[in-house]
Amino acid sequence: MIKEKSVAFITLGCKVNIAETEGMKRLFEKAGYRIVESNEFADVYVVNTCTVTNMGDRKSRQMLRRVHGINPEAVVAAVGCFAQVSPEEAAKIEGVSLVVGNNLKNEIVSLVEQAANADKGIHVRGRQQLDEFEELPVETYTGHTRAFIKVQDGCDRFCSYCIIPYARGPVRSRKMGDVIKEVEGFARQGFKEIVLTGIHLTSFKDSETGSDLTDLTGEINHIEGIERIRLGSLEPLFITPRFIEHARNTPKLCPHFHISLQSGSAATLERMNRRYSPDDFRRVVFALKEAIPHVAITTDVMVGFPGETRQEFEESLAFCDEMGFLWAHVFKYSPRKGTPAARFKDQVSPEEKEERSRAMIALAEKNREAFYRRFIGTEQKVLFEQPVHGFPELAEGLTDNYIPVEVPLDGAVIGEILPVRIEGIHGERMKGVLSH
Repeated sequence: MIKEKSVAFITLGCKVNIAETEGMKRLFEKAGYRIVESNEFADVYVVNTCTVTNMGDRKSRQMLRRVHGINPEAVVAAVGCFAQVSPEEAAKIEGVSLVVGNNLKNEIVSLVEQAANADKGIHVRGRQQLDEFEELPVETYTGHTRAFIKVQDGCDRFCSYCIIPYARGPVRSRKMGDVIKEVEGFARQGFKEIVLTGIHLTSFKDSETGSDLTDLTGEINHIEGIERIRLGSLEPLFITPRFIEHARNTPKLCPHFHISLQSGSAATLERMNRRYSPDDFRRVVFALKEAIPHVAITTDVMVGFPGETRQEFEESLAFCDEMGFLWAHVFKYSPRKGTPAARFKDQVSPEEKEERSRAMIALAEKNREAFYRRFIGTEQKVLFEQPVHGFPELAEGLTDNYIPVEVPLDGAVIGEILPVRIEGIHGERMKGVLSH
């Protein structure tokens, strides 16, 4: 009897990586592999790496070493952004058998088997041309109530701090018809929310029809069974009056928009090579709030960018306070070799970055609590995803505007969208009771 081979996955980084890992899982399953947890003994380990920050690189290296320690005889495949940008470095890590960049994930099974059957040596397939959208249909998700669908890849913005255009290549998009078919498949499986993801999502455009992200969400809105459409990170200048009117009149489009800010200082944004000003951002946020009163805006904010003065940081802090974000992902600038900002003068000291990070996080937490308080005593619909980690008697889920809510667990709630009366705040979540 032939032993069934096993494969384990580790996913680092963004929602695009989550979608791509699920696609690779389906390929291994079709080839007869058994999927196991990443801490289990496996014949193959696939680490979908990240390189957006130095921490992403570090975690990628750590995970590759960790899985080799679980089974030193396994095929260890480094795939994704770190493997694309630094294939030679990935290949030097003990135990790595295969290095695959960002446009051969749909060939991962055959590449792994070639590496397994080779006598010795490391197979490096990094730094390929990234000029076509790689189809990697997900088909289903295990352990999720939301389905992440990658519709776009690549970026041509070249912000001065960012390595991603080099890791992901130029902008390219999936055909809208293929996206619709995949969404319809998820609807048949009972998924109620789909999340559209991309490296620069607002660049999505079907090359044959010219359809953009607004057109795509309009089509998905008509698919029976799908109750929510959530978008990944958006560029401020994509949010035009046309899009806002569309968002207001598209019932399934979640009133939650993650709009990347990076800094609330005009001078800092200019050095970052961002293509908008704080005034542009302010107009977008105020227009959304006027059109959709319960809308939630989340964002990313960088502190300690080269040359960021105390005044520029205070401007950014005050701007974030004015915007009243539901949440801000705060991160300290980290020099990325190969980017212009890494060569900028006036690098901010680690101590100053840490102080600014603490101040921005404290503001983010204050604003989140203020946003939450608006909803105490209201009834909200929540898509329940899983029991609360460490508290199996509670279930947690998300409102359409991205507020995490916990309720006493009823076995029937997971995967359902149910009305909840919000009673208060419990740490990073709100707490409530089922209304039915």
